[in-house]
Amino acid sequence: MNEIMRLIPEEKSALSLVNSKSSFRNHPSFLETILVDPEVGLNIESTAFKNKKYKTIILTDLFEVSTDILELLSMVNKLLGKDGVIVICSINQKWNRILNLFERLNLKDENQKRLFINSNIVLNIAKVTGLEFVTQRNKQIFPFKMLGLGSLINNILEILFFPFSFGIRIYSILNQQEKFNEEKKYSKSIIIPAKNEEKNLKPLLNQIPKLEEDHEIILAIGDSEDKTYEVAKEIKEARSWPFEVKVIKQTGKGKANAVWEAVEEASKEVIIILDADISVNPETIVQFNSVIDTGKASFVNGTRLIYGMESGAMRIVNNLGNRIFQYIVSIIIGQKITDSLCGTKVFFRKDFNKIKLWKELVQMKDPFGDFDMIFTAGYFGLKILEIPVRYQARVYGVTQIKRFRDGYKLIIYLFNSIKIFKMSSNAR
Repeated sequence: MNEIMRLIPEEKSALSLVNSKSSFRNHPSFLETILVDPEVGLNIESTAFKNKKYKTIILTDLFEVSTDILELLSMVNKLLGKDGVIVICSINQKWNRILNLFERLNLKDENQKRLFINSNIVLNIAKVTGLEFVTQRNKQIFPFKMLGLGSLINNILEILFFPFSFGIRIYSILNQQEKFNEEKKYSKSIIIPAKNEEKNLKPLLNQIPKLEEDHEIILAIGDSEDKTYEVAKEIKEARSWPFEVKVIKQTGKGKANAVWEAVEEASKEVIIILDADISVNPETIVQFNSVIDTGKASFVNGTRLIYGMESGAMRIVNNLGNRIFQYIVSIIIGQKITDSLCGTKVFFRKDFNKIKLWKELVQMKDPFGDFDMIFTAGYFGLKILEIPVRYQARVYGVTQIKRFRDGYKLIIYLFNSIKIFKMSSNAR
């Protein structure tokens, strides 16, 4: 149950609907928990639900034994608040026959007859009820404690077999379908981390499109060997821009630190990350904004690996590493990603708290912040969409990436992420 709790940063708006005959009831006290008899069903007209909406609703051992799963999801959807998620905790269909055998041999308690549920069924039913299947992950391969060895055995098995979804417990995450006709122009904070980019700042700001909505530019300047900070101050003092310009002097080190410090200073609803080297045309952010403003996604990721790159834009080793990383990241988070390290990303500022929670879980420093953002979106079930961008060679300066040192850090980061996404907190 610990892995479900990590999905709930808004503790006061979480509802747990549990099969009344389930033994899987170890829920913390802050959760509003209601036992449901699957044969009777859920009554959302009861006084318990009067005028209530929830950010997170957890269904435990209900979905696969419900007599009317369409009606169940329809009612749960009515209880879901704006931007809320539904987590369906159920038994992996791959284990049904084995668990049935254990029950016949009296090796485990007998449960109700389970439906064979897979992600395609969840996807189709979700669409009918106005919900959308976001992702699915699983936990726990070995279901016995074995004098305390169960958790150790699980840790080993889940690392070895994580791409094959062998976990007994399946967690399917749903959210409400996008309403494309309800466009809202969110205010934007455009964050530009910069180090040794003295000659790139003014050309970059000149290329940023004039947006219809309220927006600001935040230049987060690291310790530079050139006059990047002085140029940034000149830009701010010029006051000739069609947007407010803020300049902060980074107190830590690395691109990720610069971004997070800038997010703390941001005052707008949506965060846009742009690299200072102008390798991606700033005009592209109009497309990113359209995805966010129309509700098509909560996290928009740029991908440089769709179009052909300009010669010299990316070193061969970096290109190969990026392609390997995106493949592994896609498997871990359960959503298709084609470029995990593109510097152009857009997300809601309110989700920054989720990023902080993820960083506490992974306990690894991401030098660029890209993994922090993507894994947060994947872990908390945010809808991710990608926008292809054309990747150009920088005109001034050299890359700040230390490919072998930083690559090693990212490999360790991936290993820790696999443990969080795929490993059981304890065997049952």
